[in-house]
Amino acid sequence: MAKNNKFNDAIKKFDEECKNRIAGYIGSAMDQAALVFMKESTAPKYSYNFSWLGRPIIQYPQDMVAIQELIWQVKPDLIIETGIAHGGSLILSASMLALLDYCEAVEAHATLDPKAARRRVLGIDIDIRAHNRAAIEAHPLSHRIDMIQGSSVAPEIVEQVRDIAKNYKRILVCLDSNHTHDHVLAELEAYAPLTSMDSYCVVFDTIIEDLPDDLFPDRPWSKGNNPKTAVWEYLRRLKDEGRSAADGAPLHFEVDKTIENKLLISVALEGYLKRIQI
Repeated sequence: MAKNNKFNDAIKKFDEECKNRIAGYIGSAMDQAALVFMKESTAPKYSYNFSWLGRPIIQYPQDMVAIQELIWQVKPDLIIETGIAHGGSLILSASMLALLDYCEAVEAHATLDPKAARRRVLGIDIDIRAHNRAAIEAHPLSHRIDMIQGSSVAPEIVEQVRDIAKNYKRILVCLDSNHTHDHVLAELEAYAPLTSMDSYCVVFDTIIEDLPDDLFPDRPWSKGNNPKTAVWEYLRRLKDEGRSAADGAPLHFEVDKTIENKLLISVALEGYLKRIQI
């Protein structure tokens, strides 16, 4: 028992050291350098250079690590993602769900049939290009992935997703499709209520609000019209008007600043929304 307490104390000490170190980053030169890096790396499409288990993911490595941490922490049985592109994010989520099943089987001394696993990823995109669909479906983890083609805010698509979500208990949501204010706000209204207690609704590309408009000359989003402004409006609505979650409870989210303070380099500043109970 004393030995276990010693180990636990060492772990707690390390965790506290991390928290204190991260707190020191806020407003530091490194914090400012991170924003400069985000500005300088956007136009050259730095995030397009990475893949996950063979599929392009179009994410910054820091956000990939953060999603891994959240999946391990939340242990969802369903991950809902809007925006598919090449499918790398779907594969990342599917691989983490597979690891959860593997680890749980090891702990339970149970035999695992990978294809019988219940944990799944649901991706929605208005245009799933044929070559991307073929590559995703050919991937070894495709048996964990379902895809719906259509606008993520179309009523019939939203209803289809909600019907699927009814069969799951632990749900994590990632929004990464059209980045205009109105579209993301509609996605938040549609899918954030599906987020389970203590799980997350992650809104990507909130960084647009902090970048110069000339970085997106051919896009409909800009400063004042982007995912971050949608998050601000949605949180205002939750506070002033109130909303109910899919489970019937009052819906409350907070921006988990501990994540972005740790990452520094992230496209989802103020976008890691944790569902909380008040």
